[in-house]
Amino acid sequence: MLTSSHSRSTYPFSVLWFCVVFLSIAAQADTEYYKHNIFDSSLEPDAYYYSAGKASLPSELELDRRRLPVSNDVFMTPPNALRLKWRSVANGGWEAEVRVMNFRNREIKFRGDTLYFWCYSEKSIPPDVLPLIQIQDTGENFSNLIPLGKFVGNVTPGKWVQVHIPLAEFKTTSIHELEVSRLNKVVFTQNESDSIEHTLILDEISVDNSAAMSNKAMANDSFSQNAKLSAPQNVQARGYDRHVDISWNSIDNKALARYVVYRSIDGGDFKPIGIQVPGVNRYSDFLGKVGVTVRYKVAASDRQFNLSRFSNVVTATTRELNDDELLTMLQEACFRYYWEGAHPVAGMTLENIPGDDRIVATGASGFGIMALIVGVDRQFITRQQGLERLSQIVTFLEKAPRYHGAWPHFMDGNTGASLPVFDAIDNGGDLVETAFLMEGLLAARQYYSGSTEAEKSLFRRISHLWETVEWDWYRQTPQSDALYWHWSPQWSWYINHRLTGFNEAMIVYLLAIASPTHGVPAGLYYSGWANQEDVGAKYREGWSNTHEGYNYVNGNTYYGIKLDVGVGSGGPLFFAHYSYMGFDARGIHDRFTDYFDNNREMAEINLAYCEQNPGHYKGYGSDFWGLTASDGAQGYLPHEPRPQEDDGTMTFTGALASFPYTPKASMDMFKHVYRDLGNRSWGVYGPRDAMNLSENWVSPIFMGLNQAPITVMIENYRTGLIWKLFMSNPEIKPMLEIARASCRERV
Repeated sequence: MLTSSHSRSTYPFSVLWFCVVFLSIAAQADTEYYKHNIFDSSLEPDAYYYSAGKASLPSELELDRRRLPVSNDVFMTPPNALRLKWRSVANGGWEAEVRVMNFRNREIKFRGDTLYFWCYSEKSIPPDVLPLIQIQDTGENFSNLIPLGKFVGNVTPGKWVQVHIPLAEFKTTSIHELEVSRLNKVVFTQNESDSIEHTLILDEISVDNSAAMSNKAMANDSFSQNAKLSAPQNVQARGYDRHVDISWNSIDNKALARYVVYRSIDGGDFKPIGIQVPGVNRYSDFLGKVGVTVRYKVAASDRQFNLSRFSNVVTATTRELNDDELLTMLQEACFRYYWEGAHPVAGMTLENIPGDDRIVATGASGFGIMALIVGVDRQFITRQQGLERLSQIVTFLEKAPRYHGAWPHFMDGNTGASLPVFDAIDNGGDLVETAFLMEGLLAARQYYSGSTEAEKSLFRRISHLWETVEWDWYRQTPQSDALYWHWSPQWSWYINHRLTGFNEAMIVYLLAIASPTHGVPAGLYYSGWANQEDVGAKYREGWSNTHEGYNYVNGNTYYGIKLDVGVGSGGPLFFAHYSYMGFDARGIHDRFTDYFDNNREMAEINLAYCEQNPGHYKGYGSDFWGLTASDGAQGYLPHEPRPQEDDGTMTFTGALASFPYTPKASMDMFKHVYRDLGNRSWGVYGPRDAMNLSENWVSPIFMGLNQAPITVMIENYRTGLIWKLFMSNPEIKPMLEIARASCRERV
């Protein structure tokens, strides 16, 4: 018997998919999982963000901020389900929709011939008053309305029922054909009007093949053991400040569909709290308290919801961590994105998780390499493990296509093929992403400079990659006064994106000047990056729509803080991170500013803006700040401290990667995000990508560009490790001397 007084379920495993960690092979499960899943659980505890509803009187529909409420005490799979509560009255109507959750690089293309979901009611509901159901596709084509009662019959009180509706039942009533594989919404609407209030709990909405699900799950008060699956082995649990990490060995069995995690608090009964997909062998359980002793056990499950035997039972206790321990915890959690979530073939960093599991990102991989070095130095992994992973990455990079030495922005982690993710013309070399990659590789070259043959080999191979980047090619012509972002053998310089600061790309000019084989004149720093002519001013004004700082020099005061260099009030905070993860700007200045001080001013302005909160967004303040780019509730925005570029979305890497500049304010932000918001914001990769409290939205993804800066910049704040490594490269000091000489010449 797996039920409790609070949950009605026979096999209530959690579908906290977004709280999971993805191991190397597990990352490859993303695409397949989202070819089937429509709804499993809500990250928002009150109302499901990806839903909507409306009612016309006298009919009624329960809504929370125009969205379907979440059922936290009755569910098929914990931690929650959707509550559809209605009253159908003559001359009225209501409609409720559940949308497919869309996120970066998710292709909405379902595999299967049947729509499945679970439903439950405390009371009997006659078939003729159950809602009608309709689907819509991504082109907004819609189907006929089908009586749900045809497939459910009379709802039996207190019993979960799995509904399965062949997709062939849905016929287009739109002006175009309905593409059922592109299903985007499941819509429930009013049927017969009996003027009685009804409640139906909905859970686990998916599309699948009827043949694969022929042995359908039966909701009763027991579960069967499946001899095909062995129990997970080597289960371990580790308690932190407010959460526990549980891990186990993966099971290699084609029958495996998921792992199920069970928890007992302070000696109580075991209850299921979460699942993981095949290949994933870690789970993060956020408890929210210190001093809590918990026990865990894990089972494997097949597609028909049969369980293996349980694993051994393990115990952990949460405890108060001091600030130093909290930072190590945060660094390790973010580090796992690059260690456990890396592409299994390439070893490179996935663009986002969950996402398209083919896509590895060049720049994010450079950041990930720096995070791996921190992981080795902090003993999250061994030096040998780090060496092996770096060798794997270098092997992939040696074989991947290059465009005059530059790698593309995105590659297929299985084949190395260039992936034009943004558009067709972006199918060649990306100099900015290459610079971020090389920033990481050069730091790694110095870290692994030991006397063993393996380290010597890695040193030589990285050196060769570095020396074969043709920075000078990306001038377009030998007479050009700037570098350009892209080149394609098919489209040549068609994109024609001149690299002009201030943005994230200072490191490109520094490395191009430093190159021992394909260097560019130091004067390009001033004529290209810090250009003060019309071409630079128009570029800055074009993306910012402001004259403040459009001539590179700013000089304005924001919230009492003067900003020497930068556009507007400083831009998104990744401008102060990406080029400075390896490059140590402390004491480094040109004729405009000291760049460490300038970066600190950007962070302080960002903090002051969030404290003032001109947009009156929920949560903003001294412990919730750090606007920078991310995918928000309404899509991508380079969030920055200006009302026109702020929609209430807080991207956690903004403040957390600013520790070197604002240590107290960054720590205040972290403690708030972890201790106060952690039940929504915390996952096994640390904080989720972003949160919008005004919209009651939490990002379902982690981003490769955003987790590593947290780990690396915290380490630079604590020990300066990555700064020391990068700056110790023999090419860097001469570059700075040449740049200083160029500065004196121009002054």
